Amino acid sequence: MTRHVGFEHLIDDLKRFAARGFPEIEVRQYLAETLMDQAAFDPYLNYRDEHYTRNLVHKDPDFELLVVCWGRGQKAPIHGHEGELCYARVERGRLRFSNYSMLSEEPIRLSPTGSPVVGGIGFLDGPADLHAVENALEFGANAASLHVYSKPYDECDIYDSESGPRRRVKLAYDSIQGKPVERARG
Repeated sequence: MTRHVGFEHLIDDLKRFAARGFPEIEVRQYLAETLMDQAAFDPYLNYRDEHYTRNLVHKDPDFELLVVCWGRGQKAPIHGHEGELCYARVERGRLRFSNYSMLSEEPIRLSPTGSPVVGGIGFLDGPADLHAVENALEFGANAASLHVYSKPYDECDIYDSESGPRRRVKLAYDSIQGKPVERARG
């Protein structure tokens, strides 16, 4: 049965999971059965024409909670999560998720783990090690997703294709607790 919660409730529940090492099966089940109250979600909706936005809701040493807003046609290339667990759930619109596994580091070779999956509201992807996310133009509307990372990290690897090259990028936020942050994108 799906239930709706606010961020305060969600953060408290995630803290309990963090204290137990983020048990994957339990966290997946919880996130699959829990959606955000839309009124709580609205202050974090921050769309930009030039790129998807990363909007920080909560961050502590154990986990980070983001709302990612995707305009039509925006996508995140194949990227890693520094060995941490990443759960992404669609809250608005539809997104395409493509998951990958690392076949070799030298030379870089990635392999899709199954076909890309399109998910609508409530669809949960993760925990993903390597994935790409896209709000395809044909979906016709903006989208937003909730992301839970078991440990915060400030940089990650981006892969330009399934055979590399790989580059390291610094991560930044477009808003923190609903307040916009000006940032330069590299």
